[in-house]
Amino acid sequence: MSYVSRANPAKLELHHHLEGAAPPAFIRGLAKEKHMDISGIFDAQGAYKYVDFWDFLKVYEAATSTLQSPEDYARLTRAVLEESAKSGVIYCETFLSPDFCGGRDVGAWREYLLAMREAAEAAERDMGITLRGIVTAIRHFGPDKARQTAVCAAETVGDFIVGFGLAGDETSGAPADFKWSFDCAREAGLHLTAHAGEWGGPESVRAVLADLGVSRVGHGVRAIEDLALVDQLAEQGVVLEVCPGSNVALGVYPSLRKHPIGELYRRGVKVTISTDDPPFFHTTMQAEYAGLHAAFDWDDGVFAEITQTALDAAFCDADTKTKLRKRLETAHD
Repeated sequence: MSYVSRANPAKLELHHHLEGAAPPAFIRGLAKEKHMDISGIFDAQGAYKYVDFWDFLKVYEAATSTLQSPEDYARLTRAVLEESAKSGVIYCETFLSPDFCGGRDVGAWREYLLAMREAAEAAERDMGITLRGIVTAIRHFGPDKARQTAVCAAETVGDFIVGFGLAGDETSGAPADFKWSFDCAREAGLHLTAHAGEWGGPESVRAVLADLGVSRVGHGVRAIEDLALVDQLAEQGVVLEVCPGSNVALGVYPSLRKHPIGELYRRGVKVTISTDDPPFFHTTMQAEYAGLHAAFDWDDGVFAEITQTALDAAFCDADTKTKLRKRLETAHD
């Protein structure tokens, strides 16, 4: 069976920002309700508008400013999961930032978390998509705020909050600056990931592995510039959360055909496929699959292998993985 003959295979997504997945119409609606003027972040067609990665961060934070209460985040969670389910996503790990949810106050964070979790549980019942959260420090907010974020993560670790990560501007500070936060999260039993190798070169990937001890790397694609590092990733089984459409939209690579995911996969690196901030990059998980099929002629066998990699690398508990494995087996029969 060829890839194109299966309309919408079941998918797992490991690199996904909840606020960054907010449909533009949803954010415009919130802004109208709150009498906020953020019209400057949209183009004439109503899509998000930015000129480069750093402008993207500003637009992202402007859009997020409309999310001001646990109820707003519950509505967001529902809207985002509806979109993901349309692409056949049955499991998603999303980055959640206490910076945006209660200002890193543990009590307030718990209220936001409860609202998101209840919305996620309803979506799982209604749409068959399972959500788990990775508490994420924002790198350009600095290591002191990251410590507060790590405490929020440690205080709420469980079957819903399963990981801790680092996102934001890779040029801000060094991974070692966040070692305390990652040690705190690790001691609490959280799995670890960090963005690297998107805007930083191979050295940034080496740094998050050596200084933060992560098992997964967000993006990580510029490791291809150092083949010794590529061999290390393959030998150690480090999983890359690759977001091809995001990388092309932001200009890291000129096209999917020029994207290194094909070469990384060929060299034995464990790669997965994600959308990052899908409406910002005009993508979906289904579009990512179609694009990679066209660029590299990947078929059902390759996508099934990558899905299995994502399942093995997922931060959820064993019972959840067992349920997901059964769903995948049923879907592939």
